[in-house]
This record gives sequence, structure tokens and C-alpha cells, in this order.
Amino acid sequence: MVEIADVFRRFAADYLDAHGAAMPPSHRRAIQDILDCRTAALGGQVWRCDTCGTDTFSFHSCGNRSCPKCHTAQTQEWLGHRQAEMLPVPYFHIVVTVPAELRAVLRAHQRDGYAMLMQATAAAIMELARDPRFVGGIVAVLAVLHTWDQQLNLHPHVHCLVSGGGVSEDGTTWHPARRAFLLPIKALARLVRGKFRALLRQRCPDLFVADLVWRKDWIAHVTAWGRGEQAVLDYLARYVFRIAITNARIVGLKDAGVTFGYRDRRTGHRRSCRLSGEEFMRRFLQHVLPRGFHKVRYFGLWHPAHRKHAAQARQMLQLQAPPPTGPLPETVVPPEPAGAPATPMMELRICPHCHLGRMVLIRTFAPGQAMGP
Repeated sequence: MVEIADVFRRFAADYLDAHGAAMPPSHRRAIQDILDCRTAALGGQVWRCDTCGTDTFSFHSCGNRSCPKCHTAQTQEWLGHRQAEMLPVPYFHIVVTVPAELRAVLRAHQRDGYAMLMQATAAAIMELARDPRFVGGIVAVLAVLHTWDQQLNLHPHVHCLVSGGGVSEDGTTWHPARRAFLLPIKALARLVRGKFRALLRQRCPDLFVADLVWRKDWIAHVTAWGRGEQAVLDYLARYVFRIAITNARIVGLKDAGVTFGYRDRRTGHRRSCRLSGEEFMRRFLQHVLPRGFHKVRYFGLWHPAHRKHAAQARQMLQLQAPPPTGPLPETVVPPEPAGAPATPMMELRICPHCHLGRMVLIRTFAPGQAMGP
């Protein structure tokens, strides 16, 4: 299977020669980490089967959030933490997309622009939710930033998980949302646009954006998910740790360029996209976020300032809910995409060769040490 790392090995050197002087440090770091991930460059362990005696090398992962080989363990940990915070209520999935005319602005001001987009989206959701005509309380909002479309073009949008109800300002009363309605979509899109514009003027006063741009409609979607906190979490985990493209989507690599598959959203059909190596590198790296930028943020009841109210609401709802029947749900990590790399050997116990013996740790080796196969 062709991997992103293989593409980088073929084209990264030329791309760095052409654009390295203007490249942000986060892009250089992503290239190096993806090239080194699960290789001797990062060190690892040697494991030996106690039955057939076969030695197997297990290399360390890079942990870079843009790497397609990492984050399985991180997803498991994140799901465990979020499960304890989930409220026993229906949930809604909200997606807000920036119009094309503002994409260049966000690309040029990634750290501030993306943060303002997430802040404006969450603030608009919470403001409308406080209206007694809709919810009448403080809702819980988890926002996840994505910046790509299926063909790796710049397409900034925010996915939000929103509780189907909110707690009163004093934290004593729970106000449930209607079963299939949370907020008016058009009002939400206009409010996000207005809040984003105000934040942009405040933080970037010298930035000029034509008035015509602010008359463009923003796109918002609100989908009722119903009950099932675990199903909601498992689905959302794929958004939280998703990267622009996975290894499984790379279908061809030649000197002329890269071919990868994507789904046409208008028709639902699978198609292929062919790009030169330089263009593929450019498209991939534009989705590498600045170092330290938080692409997952918590607002409303899930914000640390409202943890007390969230705990009170959770207790109230649990007391009101009927006792559960059947086995308790288990935390399940979303399945790896087809063709994903195997789990690191540290987590394996059965020999992958004879499938009978158990793997025993023989030695470890430091990053860059010549101990690999």
C-alpha cells in the first residue's frame, strides 16, 4: 500500500528546495515526523516469539496530529474522558462553513482566523440557544475545526456537537430542546457571520475585506442525532482526529505525481484525483495547523467555567431518567480505515507469524540507532 510517507520521500526534497525558505516551522516538522514515523529514526523495541523464535521490530510513532499512522491510542483516551462528561440527552450535529471569498483571509491568518471562526460559531449557537423560543438555557458545545474538502482544497468549516437542551443561568433547571429542532439555520448562519466579522475587525483592524464579501451567505447545517451518547461519541471521534487524507485513499504514486480517491458529494460516486507531486505537497501542508493551536474546543456547559453547572445538570438528568436495561455500553474506538497500519507491537501479545506464541521484549534501541531490520 502506498503511504503519505512514500509520497513525501518522493517529492518532499524538491518541495523544500523550492519553498523551504517561506515554509512555516510546523510544515517542516510535519514532513520530518511523517517521514520518521515508525522507522528506526524514532527508536523502538525488538520482540521475539517464545514459540517460533521470530524477531519483530516495533518502531515508535511520531505523534504528529497530521500523521495518518498515529492517534489510535489518543482516540481511545479521548473517548474515555468524554464519556464521563456526556449528558443523557439527545444531541445535534451543527456544521458551519466559511464562504469561498474568506478562505484566503483565514489561510493568511491561521492562528487568529481559525480561532475566531470557532469562537464565533460557538457564541452564535449559545446565544440562540439562550432564547426561550428555542432552548432557553446554556447548552454544551464541542467544536472541531476542519480545513479541507475531499480533494484537499482549502475548505474551512467547524463541526459542533451540541446538547439537545440547556441548563438555566442559575444551574437549577434543565430546558430540553424539541425532538427534531434546535436552532433556526438561517439565523444561525447570519449570526456566525456577524460575530466573525466583529472579531476580525477587533483583532485585525488593518485588514481590509470588501463589504461585498460580508453579504455572502454562510452555509450551516443542523442535524438531529437523537439519543445514544456512545454512538454520538464514536461518530464524533472520527471528526476529532481525522486528518486531511489517510493512507488508504492513496491509489497511485509515480514520478509524474499522486493519484488518490475521493467521494463526489454531489453524486455520491467514488472518483480519482491526479495531482503533481508539488501540488499534492502544497494541498496537504496547507492543512497543517500552527504548533500549539487547539483544533478541538469546549464551550457552554463543557467549558471549564461551567463544570459545576454541567455536573448539576448531569445529576438532575440521571435522576429523571428511567433505569437502564441490558448491558452497559462499552467505549469502542472507531475502526481503522481499510489498509491502515497494524497496531504497534507494544500492544500485541500473539506472534504475527506463527499465531501461537507470545511476543517477549528482547531489547530497546534509541532513535537513529542502527538496530532495525
